[in-house]
Amino acid sequence: ENEDSAQKTEPADQLVDSLDSNTSQSGSQIGSLVSAGLTEDSKGEAGTLEDQEVAELEEKLPDQIQSLKEEALVRITNYHVPQGAGDIVMIQSDHTGAVDILSAELETADLLGEQRKAQPPPLAPPTTWTTEKMKEFKARMGKEKNGRMVVKRGEVVTVRVPTHPDGKCICWEFATDDYDIGFGIYFDWTTVTSTAITVQVSESSDEEDEEEEEEIEGLAPVGDVERGSKSYLRNRYGEIMPVYRRNSHREVQAGSHEYPGEGIYLLKFDNSYSLLRNKTLFFHVYYTS
Repeated sequence: ENEDSAQKTEPADQLVDSLDSNTSQSGSQIGSLVSAGLTEDSKGEAGTLEDQEVAELEEKLPDQIQSLKEEALVRITNYHVPQGAGDIVMIQSDHTGAVDILSAELETADLLGEQRKAQPPPLAPPTTWTTEKMKEFKARMGKEKNGRMVVKRGEVVTVRVPTHPDGKCICWEFATDDYDIGFGIYFDWTTVTSTAITVQVSESSDEEDEEEEEEIEGLAPVGDVERGSKSYLRNRYGEIMPVYRRNSHREVQAGSHEYPGEGIYLLKFDNSYSLLRNKTLFFHVYYTS
């Protein structure tokens, strides 16, 4: 009897355990469902509150929002952009964050100032030659009024020769006594107001640039405060032949260059490298048609 009762009791205990486990599982499921429903309700309420707050703000500040939109639109439309193909410019509004993509030429001063100002065209190299008739040339230039000068030690002499309306080509000849001298040619793309040839003496090329900047200070690019007139000067000048030492004490140095356009030739006689010796220079500059 005891064994039978024990066998009858075990199934009953197992049944109770299974019922308890099922009850706990169903309870946890119900709890999760209830919590999920509460979360969704809370999210919905939060979304409703946010919508209400936005609606209230829009109702309270319609004039301010409209004024901000109009101000941002005005800031974008104030940029003057020429019609035509070119580079892409992106302009972003400070208030709305909207980005407008514009096709424009970057040379316009309203957008990018003078940053991409057109560079002068490249200059063709000169034609140069030498002659051995030193005595004849020096004798002939010695008789000319401005055919002879002394370039002192440490100095740079710049002969400024404007293009002539009747000419198509510039020519030069020069020689020195006893010692060589540096020589180079540059071209100043500027409007010619006088055909007179002038001579400028300085202690270095940098000093010449400073004097030029003082003369054209009013022509410096707008907004280029840090660099002043330097960028304007560099855009104006073109190099025809760099300065280097010539054996002008042994042979007459001569050359010619066809006019690239209107401007002023800068013939530089450089004795800045010499600390002891002055150089006697004989030179002749003229134009041909």
